[in-house]
Amino acid sequence: MSASYKFERSLLNHEEHEILRVTHHPAIYDHDLDGLKALRVRLRQLRDKERTLARQKQRERRGKSEPRGGSFPGTVDQPLHRKQVFAAALKRVNKELGRIAKLAARTAHAEAARRALALRRAAQFAPYPPAGETADEGMRPLPSRRRLTSVDRAKIGRASQATKIAQAARDSRS
Repeated sequence: MSASYKFERSLLNHEEHEILRVTHHPAIYDHDLDGLKALRVRLRQLRDKERTLARQKQRERRGKSEPRGGSFPGTVDQPLHRKQVFAAALKRVNKELGRIAKLAARTAHAEAARRALALRRAAQFAPYPPAGETADEGMRPLPSRRRLTSVDRAKIGRASQATKIAQAARDSRS
């Protein structure tokens, strides 16, 4: 379940809150690709730090290890909740990066399809013969100005086979 914005605010200090603020809905669209990637790295660091702290606190509670460090920051109260807040922010950033990548791929595919269509349309018609024929060069073949179309070989065979079958049926009747 996702945490509310107010709950996130209550768990974080000002600096961390400013980092997480830009991962929410309207502000996340203001970042470019490089900014989002840098933000993802920073959020991973914060999440990993909280995960390490939460695991250490669990080990201390179970009596498996001694308390570590002389003092902990004031935000150490709920390390699992803090880790979840950072993980949710990381998930939002990853989703936005994925959306940008899909959008870029979609535009690239559309451009490639337009180029392919233009090439196909250009290849359907033979070019006009060159103007300015001159004497003393002998005969030259004239390029055909008909459309360049090809019929599938399977269709040609199918039509001739159908004729053979029809003829055989007519012959067997008489």
